[in-house]
Amino acid sequence: MRKSLFIILTLLGLCLTMAAQDNIETRQHNHANDTTDVFFRHLKLNELTVTGVTGDTKLKYSPAPISIISSQELRSTASTNVIDAIAHQPGMSQLTTGSGISKPIIRGLGYNRVVVMSEGVRQEGQQWGDEHGVEVDGGSVGSVEILKGPASLMYGSDAMAGVVILHSLPPLAEGELRGSATSEYQTNNGLLGYSLNLGGNQHGFVWDARWSGKMAHAYKNKYDGYVPGSQFKEMAGRLMLGLQKQWGYSRLTWTAYHQTPGIIEGERDAVTGELERSSVSPTSYSKSLPYQQVMHNKLVWDNSLNLSHGWLKAIIGYQQNRRQEFEEPHHHEHEHEAEEEHEHEHEHEHEHGGDLEPALYFKLHTLTYDLRYLTHEFTGWKLSAGIQGMWQQSQNLGEEFLIPAYRLFDIGLYATASKQLNRWTVNGGVRVDHRHLRGEELMEDDKIRFTDFSRNFNGVTGSVGAVWNMNDHLNLRLNVARGFRAPNMSELGSNGSHEGALRYELGNQQLKPEYSLQADLGIDFTSRYVSAQLALFANRIDNYIFLKGDGREIEEKPVYSYTQGDARLLGFEAGIDFHPVHSLHFENTFSYVDARQLHQSQSSLHSEGAETAYLPYTPAPRWTTELKWELLHHQHPTMGYHSHHLHHAKGLSADNLYISAGLECFLKQNHVYAVDDTETATPSYTLLNLSAGTDVTWNGKKIAELYVTADNLLNRAYQNHLSRLKYADVNSVTGRQGVYNMGRNITIKLVVPVNIKKS
Repeated sequence: MRKSLFIILTLLGLCLTMAAQDNIETRQHNHANDTTDVFFRHLKLNELTVTGVTGDTKLKYSPAPISIISSQELRSTASTNVIDAIAHQPGMSQLTTGSGISKPIIRGLGYNRVVVMSEGVRQEGQQWGDEHGVEVDGGSVGSVEILKGPASLMYGSDAMAGVVILHSLPPLAEGELRGSATSEYQTNNGLLGYSLNLGGNQHGFVWDARWSGKMAHAYKNKYDGYVPGSQFKEMAGRLMLGLQKQWGYSRLTWTAYHQTPGIIEGERDAVTGELERSSVSPTSYSKSLPYQQVMHNKLVWDNSLNLSHGWLKAIIGYQQNRRQEFEEPHHHEHEHEAEEEHEHEHEHEHEHGGDLEPALYFKLHTLTYDLRYLTHEFTGWKLSAGIQGMWQQSQNLGEEFLIPAYRLFDIGLYATASKQLNRWTVNGGVRVDHRHLRGEELMEDDKIRFTDFSRNFNGVTGSVGAVWNMNDHLNLRLNVARGFRAPNMSELGSNGSHEGALRYELGNQQLKPEYSLQADLGIDFTSRYVSAQLALFANRIDNYIFLKGDGREIEEKPVYSYTQGDARLLGFEAGIDFHPVHSLHFENTFSYVDARQLHQSQSSLHSEGAETAYLPYTPAPRWTTELKWELLHHQHPTMGYHSHHLHHAKGLSADNLYISAGLECFLKQNHVYAVDDTETATPSYTLLNLSAGTDVTWNGKKIAELYVTADNLLNRAYQNHLSRLKYADVNSVTGRQGVYNMGRNITIKLVVPVNIKKS
């Protein structure tokens, strides 16, 4: 780690010595605006607007570390879900269950410590569960902001690790009517995906409609072959209607999401060591028991009113999340053979509308509200204040139970301010939160399964930060923030077998809320030939909540109970991009997190030699490198360049062509929480990836975008440290434990834009 940090700091020092010379060279080229646009596309980040923690601001003035992923970058990335598409960013990881389910991890923290924003409201869908993903259609996401570090000011409790903001595409300009059709295919799991979009703006009436679908059969790798239960299907729709006038805008957005992922059990034949097969072919797109069915519906009313001195914004959202789990029927031994003969018939019946009842069934209602006022800039000042919160009701409608039915209500008041002083920008704010949570009693077989209880949590959080824009190339950032997170119902009230996690979980009603204090120091440099960033962070968390093995079993499953203690996380993200000519980029990034429990010994009291000093699910150190060659030929007006400088090729041609080769190297992760084999060390591995993309044009007009990506080109067999499938059964023949990640996968994606009418 020290050697890597030394190399990065040395490179940054080299960048600083080049700043003066680059400043002179940049000014010499400013007379050619169209050429500058092409040569300096990598400098545009400093002009992007982000939401951050104090309202809309330019990225260069934000003290908090923020990553931005553009629409074009999302389109060119091969992924199986929206979190998978952004998980390769520095400081970002994903906790996975096969290829269809991903949970965001920011700087080693995940679950309810990360807030996901979609359509302007926080996405609420049982995110406490290991195998519960984010129910958002990736096709509807136009760009992404990743805010790293405590962001409780604007987003309330749970935003302790950070916020993932999924922005939809902005409404079209007056008089425009556009559409697009996207299709993709992946070779490893046979993924077939499509997304159809049509939107317009006629006299201030804006609308946007999208329908997407995706299905994949079981994925495969070199060691396991096809992995039963890894198939999934997904359907999603979105409709936005609104008015956009001089007084502001009002938009009503409805989204529907339906996913049917299989459940990967990872059970193996005791003799052959092979994974036990399901009743359907491994290349079939049909579901087979066990599987989940997840439905998420959302209605959001987003309003913004232009006032003389600022904006008044109001967002109200309603969400309904339904999560069902269907399992194999329980057989008695003497009935097993007879029932097995009819198993395939029963599954076929359910595929066509049979009445199989869900074993586990959560139904969650969420109502969110957000009212805020933001001022225009006056004498360098920008102010904002608001009230925000949500109401929830969760119901248990299945035959099995894991957490109590509950009701939740929270409310938060906040205020922020920022001030520009020459090359300095200073901002900060304060927030007060109150959350009430009540779990309902449940009697099962004349025994109390869940007791009736209620808890109240109060939190005061704040942040203060500054940015020093030293010159046009160099920015220095410093931010200190206090975060707050109330325990969720899973942590407080669990009492049941968590089938997906292969354990029996017990909650703790006496848990205290988590508080964090994080300091961030960042420096970024951009020039004609070099771009570099370094972000250091230190995070202290009081009352950190985690699962700990009890060393006993209930229902033949190991028991894990929630406990808490103090923790600290240290780490950094660093990146440097050499671009000696505008068409060539050599980019390197490195991410590192060291997450430890405080006041812990290196040897566990439960298991000799096992370590308890580290926090579970800490991502391995990761180094990525990419060499990218860009061929920019005939730019067209839709890309934002001046048309009077253009020379269009006749007939069919390729434009904006790029080719890239990259390595993704995950170092060994042996800082694990090893009590009762909660975690095991993960060896290092390196993946080779290739990609290419181009705009296809006809007489200078873009008619399509084509992307080809080869991930894990050498078909390396590996297990990511954050893959939950690492802990499945041991292969009795090879001695390897768990299921491995996806092997070689080639993705072909085609995007066809349709400009029906231009303004």
